[in-house]
Amino acid sequence: MSLDWIYYAISWILLTWHSAWDAIGVPVGAVIGTNWAWILAIIFLVVTVRVILFPVFVKQIKSQRAMQALQPKVKELQEKHKGDRETLQKEMMELYRKEKANPLMGCLPMFLQIPVFLGLFHTLKRLNPENGGKTLYGWTVDQFNSASSAKLFTAPISGRFGSTAADLAPLGANTGTVKVIAGVLVLIMIATTYLTSRQMILKTGWAEDPQQRMVQRLMLYGIPVSLLVSGSIFPIGVIIYWVTNNLFTLGQQQWVLRKFPPLVPPKKATTAGGKSPVQPAKTGLLGRKTAQPAVKAPAAAPKVAGPKPGAKPVNPKKAGNRPAKRQG
Repeated sequence: MSLDWIYYAISWILLTWHSAWDAIGVPVGAVIGTNWAWILAIIFLVVTVRVILFPVFVKQIKSQRAMQALQPKVKELQEKHKGDRETLQKEMMELYRKEKANPLMGCLPMFLQIPVFLGLFHTLKRLNPENGGKTLYGWTVDQFNSASSAKLFTAPISGRFGSTAADLAPLGANTGTVKVIAGVLVLIMIATTYLTSRQMILKTGWAEDPQQRMVQRLMLYGIPVSLLVSGSIFPIGVIIYWVTNNLFTLGQQQWVLRKFPPLVPPKKATTAGGKSPVQPAKTGLLGRKTAQPAVKAPAAAPKVAGPKPGAKPVNPKKAGNRPAKRQG
């Protein structure tokens, strides 16, 4: 299937934002070795895509909350159909259908962004002054030449960490400078990718299901490690897109997680064995909470035997001074 429609869409958004910044008065020429109009065009390409996908992101969070609420029922089904995977899958699908929860919704925003990423990768990769197809995907020759010479701190946005001197010669760039700028951006990309996954896991908690926990570990560690290798083939403009997207995600997740807080399982009022529960914690020095020991019931007073029926009352003081009776 042809992906030209994606390339046309990405090119249109980029060129529209570049024209907007040019109209506002952002210098077209390089300032501090950077063509800010093109850098801002890439950054606001992220903003455009994320605003469009925001309703999908909210649905993702709601779906995750629904999946979290269903965990007790999922556990019951796993125990009930232990060893019968086919029946378990049918029962779980029926549960998801009944409760209107979709396990795939959690990955939908990421999947929808993949075409955008591929489109930007292809568009920036072809930005070379020696490329003959300058008017492809709605570009004019002047726009193409301007973007081909666009730089971030003297490193061209179409350059890569793995670019050779022959690749960079038409762009008028230095190999060492490109490697330094691209290398720093790749490290930032890895760090922000890790932080976005970590933020979500810390807020929602680790999944109890082994398969879901494995997916969480893959998202947290596997993807950042893979970027250490794949980042060397990404154009600098694509890395700028990725870093901006991660920063946007961090802010968006923080807002959504406050608006839709994760579910907290209710705590039991009594402990096992029928022991008295620990008293509510009180705030001590430095804001720390200290558990108060259980309040003990007052000791019961010793029981005193009452006088027998018909017996005369005895005065203890007089009884102590009375002489003992003599025996027969």
